[in-house]
Order: sequence, then structure tokens, then C-alpha cells
Amino acid sequence: MAITAGELAKHVGGYCEGDASVELDGIAGIREAEPGDLSFIAHPKYVVDVKSTQASALIAPEGLEIDFPVIIRSSQPRLALVKAIEVLTPREIPPDSMKCGIHPLAFIGKDVSLGKGVHVGPFAVVEDNSEVGSNTLIYPGAYVGTRCKIGSDCMIYPNVTIREEILIGSRVVIHAGTVIGSDGFGYTKEEGIHFKIPQRGTVVIEDDVEIGSNVTVDRATFGRTWIRKGSKIDNLVQIAHNVVIGENCIIVAQNGIAGSSELGNNVTLAGQAAVTGHIKVGDNVVVTGRSAVTKNVPSNVIVSGAPARLQREDNRIMGNIQRLPELAKRLLELEHKVAEMSKLLEEAQAATKENLE
Repeated sequence: MAITAGELAKHVGGYCEGDASVELDGIAGIREAEPGDLSFIAHPKYVVDVKSTQASALIAPEGLEIDFPVIIRSSQPRLALVKAIEVLTPREIPPDSMKCGIHPLAFIGKDVSLGKGVHVGPFAVVEDNSEVGSNTLIYPGAYVGTRCKIGSDCMIYPNVTIREEILIGSRVVIHAGTVIGSDGFGYTKEEGIHFKIPQRGTVVIEDDVEIGSNVTVDRATFGRTWIRKGSKIDNLVQIAHNVVIGENCIIVAQNGIAGSSELGNNVTLAGQAAVTGHIKVGDNVVVTGRSAVTKNVPSNVIVSGAPARLQREDNRIMGNIQRLPELAKRLLELEHKVAEMSKLLEEAQAATKENLE
């Protein structure tokens, strides 16, 4: 669809500088944009690209000096971009194979409750006594186990597995290949044999959570593994049994969170970070990439390293590590000098002794 720059500015909560009648029908990066496209700039280092872009309009933050014919200004430019994408490139939902509602090749068990506007794709399964809220989409090949409850306006993408007795809130998005409610990894060793500890708990996922592809969220041994509202989880993340993830957390790809650990609200785990079991991470903590959290972390700090420590301390340590080749060379030179001085001292002592005799 086409929309004028002025209309789009109102929709995204901004205002238009320049010709508000310019029509926009697409969106692209500043270097790839063509006439008719909206593009985006948020940092002064990209201003140089404005001279060569073919875009018809730009979204830019207030106060950023740009010479361009049509600019949509916003105090929250990234949020404005999100709203613009939704207008200019709407996703077709549901796909054609699901426009019939419940596809003839889907399996729906006994005593299943499906809300208004639910779509279940071919070869998807919803087992007995489960409940699916209104306008939720269950894509082809997805599996929902017995006695599950899924809220409204959710999107369950292909080949997602949601095992038995899982509770999922509304507006939750789960991407392809993710497994919710697999058994927690619990064993006890007796006489050299590993005996499995039965995993009888559940997983609770609150409203507005998004979970990426190929994520595993283990069910609790007892009680619940709990992902609280608004948290966003990237691809390839392992969340072990009885973990609690607070509200509005960001968990980046290839993270591992061991059993019974608890993250506070607004925690960020950068890529390939790890959290050991049975510890607590406070609110508003940032764990930098490839860090290993091995003990409790207070609120409102940035930690890094393995083991993770306050970032300023880790920076000092890493700075000294970078100097190790230089320090090793200096140490070797000092050892040679000490050896030479020791030899001279021994010779002087021997000469003195000889003179005295």
C-alpha cells in the first residue's frame, strides 16, 4: 500500500519536514533504498550515506542535522521505524494453507477448546483437554500436548513442540523448532548408575514473550520454570529446569542458564553468556558476551569475563593480560640483569675473601 509521508508521520507519532505529500510504498536500508522507499538513519556516522541514497523519505531523530527533502522526525526513531514497517510491509497472516481455520489435515483431540479465529495448519496437533485462545495461529507441524493452555493472539510457528500441561499467556510468539517443556536434566548417581529424577513440574510463559528458533525450555522438577512478561529470547538458548526469567529481559543467542537460577527484571544476557545454577542475578544487570556468571550478582551493574566480575575490574585484568608478552620480555631482561649482578657479587666476595687471607 502507498501512504504519504505526512500520514505516515502521524501514524508513527512524529512530524514531517519537507513535502508531506510524497508517497511511500516500501522500506529499505539507506544504501539499498529506491524511489518510493522510506529509510532510516539514527547515528551521525551514517549521514554521509544520505547524499547517495535513492530513498524518498527518511526517519531520523530530532536534532540530527540532515540535508534531505523529506524527513519524518521522531523523539523515538526506532519505535517509529517499527510502526512504519508494520504499515509499509504488512505480513500476510495466516498463510493460504490456514485460511480455512482448522485445516482438514490437522489433528484436534478430545475436549479441546478453541477460541474464535483460531487457525491450525496441516499436520499440526492439539492434544486432549487443551485450550487455545482467540486469534492464535498454530502453524503446520506444530505440536501442543495434553492439558495445555495457550492465550489469545499467539503465533506458534512450524515444528514447535509444546509438551503436556504448559501454560502460555497472550501475544506470545514461539519460532520454529523450539521445544517448551522438555524434561529437566536431573539424575542421581548410585553405585555408578545414573537414575533419572522424574520431572513433574511445568513451564509458565507470561504475556508478550517472544522466543526464537531452536530454543529449549525445560519443565521444572517440581513447580514451574517461569518466563515473565515482555521478555525476549533469541535463537539457540538453553533454559534449564526451575529457572525464573524476570520481566522485560533480553536473552541473546547461544546463552545457557542452568537449573534453579533466577534473573531479575530488565536483565540483558549478551551472546554466548552462561549462568551457573542456583544463583540470583539482580534487576537491570547487563552480562556481556561470553561471560560466565558463577555467583550472585547485585542489581544495576555490568559484569563481564569468566568468571564474571564487575566490568571495570575485568577491563583492568584484561588490559594487563594484553600486556603479558611485554611484561614477560621485561621480566626475562630483569632476570638476566639479576643473574649478571649476582655473578659479579660472587666474584667480588671471592676476591675480598682472598685478599683477607
